[in-house]
Amino acid sequence: MMTQEVVLGERGYPIHIGSGLLGRAGELIGKTLGRRAVVVTNATVAAHHLSTLRAGLGKHAVDTDVVMVPDGEAHKSWAALQDIITRLLEMRVDRGTAVIAFGGGVIGDLAGFAAAIALRGLPLVQVPTTLLAQVDSSVGGKTGINHPLGKNMIGAFWQPRAVLIDVDCLRTLPPRELKAGLAEVIKYGAIRAADFFRWLEENAARLVAGDRDALEYAIARSCAIKAEIVSADERESGERTLLNFGHTFGHAIEAAQGYGQWLHGEAVAAGMVIASRLSQRLCGLPAQEADRIARLVTACGLPAAPPKIAPDRWWDLMAHDKKVADGKIRFVVLSAIGAAALRAGIDLEDLTAIL
Repeated sequence: MMTQEVVLGERGYPIHIGSGLLGRAGELIGKTLGRRAVVVTNATVAAHHLSTLRAGLGKHAVDTDVVMVPDGEAHKSWAALQDIITRLLEMRVDRGTAVIAFGGGVIGDLAGFAAAIALRGLPLVQVPTTLLAQVDSSVGGKTGINHPLGKNMIGAFWQPRAVLIDVDCLRTLPPRELKAGLAEVIKYGAIRAADFFRWLEENAARLVAGDRDALEYAIARSCAIKAEIVSADERESGERTLLNFGHTFGHAIEAAQGYGQWLHGEAVAAGMVIASRLSQRLCGLPAQEADRIARLVTACGLPAAPPKIAPDRWWDLMAHDKKVADGKIRFVVLSAIGAAALRAGIDLEDLTAIL
């Protein structure tokens, strides 16, 4: 096991990464939880892993209740959020009762948002079970739900007390979900670490095949980059915006297709390819660098091209993105692999040209 730290003063927290950690949950996060916790999960995760987590917590006298929510991006909604909060209140939780978000990104965002607003704040622990959640959404404190006008438009920053990443959970992850998580891994290399990007190019086949050692290394590097950026810019006022590489386009794809038709990672993958072409046009990113991004996306079994969406529809959807500032759509662009910056104010002509 390795442990990394998100450094946020008294609100900092550890990220534990390794194999067999669910069975050690009480040892690793028991002091954070106190005597009682509520596990928010779904039926798929529960069938594979819930008994192991509860047994691990029970070894250290942590009593657990369970709230089950439906699976899928379509349920990241007001209705699901209200159901979680209703169940928490029915269980008579108090401000010392921890919420454990046990699942993928949807569970993490929903349970995290419920923890942020129930009783004006409950302790939260993230136990992500998908690759995408392990490398991205479980770290950094972003929580929320979707709105028909945009993804993650309603939410709060609410940092967890700890993140527990058991790589063994990926053994039961469907191949499509594993590949979708690789999109966020590619993102970290593209924006911050050229050496990591090269490693991904060399090891894409191992990652797609589910090689545990390769996945553990990729998770650790991704979390280290995310933790460093979040520690420097918790609320996305500066450097943290770079983590949105490909996401402005990706969120538009998800909204246009209907949440859940394209997985988040699939939409981000196509979004990164579009963003790299925009970077060629606006920032002089060499064509061969943009080609490398497209090749790596394809090597990981992800879509390199978006669905057919009219340029004015793209424009309308992206105008509702959270990264709009002063009426201008902002994009993360690259001058080279490993070197990202924020660019505001492209016009419809540029957008139409790259699409």
